Amino acid sequence: MKNPATIIPAAMKPIMELMKAAQSQGLPHELLEMIHLRVSQVNGCSFCVDAGLKNLRKLGESDERIGLVAAWREAPYYTDSERAALELAEAATRLADRPDSVSDEVWNNAADHFDEQQLASILLMIATTNLFNRLNAPIRQVAGTW
Repeated sequence: MKNPATIIPAAMKPIMELMKAAQSQGLPHELLEMIHLRVSQVNGCSFCVDAGLKNLRKLGESDERIGLVAAWREAPYYTDSERAALELAEAATRLADRPDSVSDEVWNNAADHFDEQQLASILLMIATTNLFNRLNAPIRQVAGTW
C-alpha cells in the first residue's frame, strides 16, 4: 500500500501544519529533530529514523550526537535540557508501558528546562512524529523513498 497521506491527499496539509506549529516556538531545530529521531527509534519506523538522521546531518550535528540518541542516558553528548526533552519524548511515546506514563518526575524535569510554550511545542513534535510513525510503519514505508 502507498502511504495513507498520499492516498488521501487532504490529510497531508494538516499534518504538515502540525509539524510547522511544533517548530514555531523558538526551540532549536536540532532538538526537535532529536525528538523526532528518538520517537521514531522507539516505534521502529525505519522511514522516519532515516529522515531524522538525514535532517540532523543537514543541520550539522555530529555523528556522535546523531548515532547515540538511542543511548542518550549514557552518552556524554547531550545537555540537561536535551536529556529532559528526550526523556519526555520516550515517556509520551510509551504511554501503555506503565500506568503513570509521564510521571511527575519526568514532567517536572522537562518543566525545569522549558516554558509552557516550549513544552507544548515538544508535545506537538512527539505527537506528530508518532502519527507519522503510525502511518509509515504498518505499510513498511521503505527508508528514503518518499
